[in-house]
Amino acid sequence: MKRLLLVEDDRSLGATLHERLLREPYDVAWVETRQRALKKLSEGLWDLVILDIGLPDGSGFELARHIKQSSSVPIMFMTALSTAEHRLEGFEIGAEEFVPKPFHLRELLLRVKHVLDRHPVRHQVSCNGRVIELENRAIVQPDGRREHPAARDFELLQLLITGSPGVISRNQILDVLWGEDKFLNQRTIDNMIVRLRQSLGDTNSTFIRSVRGIGYQWCGDGSSGTDFSL
Repeated sequence: MKRLLLVEDDRSLGATLHERLLREPYDVAWVETRQRALKKLSEGLWDLVILDIGLPDGSGFELARHIKQSSSVPIMFMTALSTAEHRLEGFEIGAEEFVPKPFHLRELLLRVKHVLDRHPVRHQVSCNGRVIELENRAIVQPDGRREHPAARDFELLQLLITGSPGVISRNQILDVLWGEDKFLNQRTIDNMIVRLRQSLGDTNSTFIRSVRGIGYQWCGDGSSGTDFSL
């Protein structure tokens, strides 16, 4: 079942859309703020983000830019801010659709379907004789054992996979996985990477590559990575 994240602070509209999308049926999570959206994005693989621009704790445009820095999930804007300038900004960020309010519900549902049809999402990733089950948050080892990494370790792995071939910076990792709670030892992320490499048998740092002074990059799909990876 396709998973949708709805970010809408209008409670009446949000409740209506949430109920209607569930009947399609989609697996839908509805949040009202930027911070809650970031938390949800770190908790699983999403097929589409439907995003309002005017959020109580920040701009939907800024949230979309953040999403595009660390993920390839498609974005659909749904907003009353529908001038030509707003539409251009939305599409420049990388949005698939820009739906002005008010809108006909059936039109929105058709646009959602069209975006999902264009973007099939991988729910399993093969790497080094292992299978990473993104929905089940598990790594199936070559001998068939199903390993379940710690929750934040797997969230980091998922962030790297969905953001590939881009490089995910340490600041992005901190923002997505910890939000405002960023008072961490600098070795925390490095230790998480070590554990993930062990689970993947990545003894030569081939699949999760370190990028000097920036962060980490997923190369488990066989890509060679950036020229400045170590």
